[in-house]
Amino acid sequence: MPARNLFLSSILCLGFVAMAMPASAQDADLCLTTAERAASGEELDGDEKTKAHEACLRALSDTASVVQKYQFQEADFAIMGTHHKF
Repeated sequence: MPARNLFLSSILCLGFVAMAMPASAQDADLCLTTAERAASGEELDGDEKTKAHEACLRALSDTASVVQKYQFQEADFAIMGTHHKF
């Protein structure tokens, strides 16, 4: 019986840890890599800009770090060319 309780409590804890993780690290990666491409002078089409802009906004809302928020805002500026009004 104690082993069963330990197993169930560990499953419950893992569920809480999974919920605390960021929604998608892919959003941050897409945002930052697209910003690097734009900063290096590569021409981006409208669909790429839109997807990267949306990824930047999701990554921005998912993080609590002030430094990362600044990085995502600057990346979004590099992609879109304008500052987003919050």
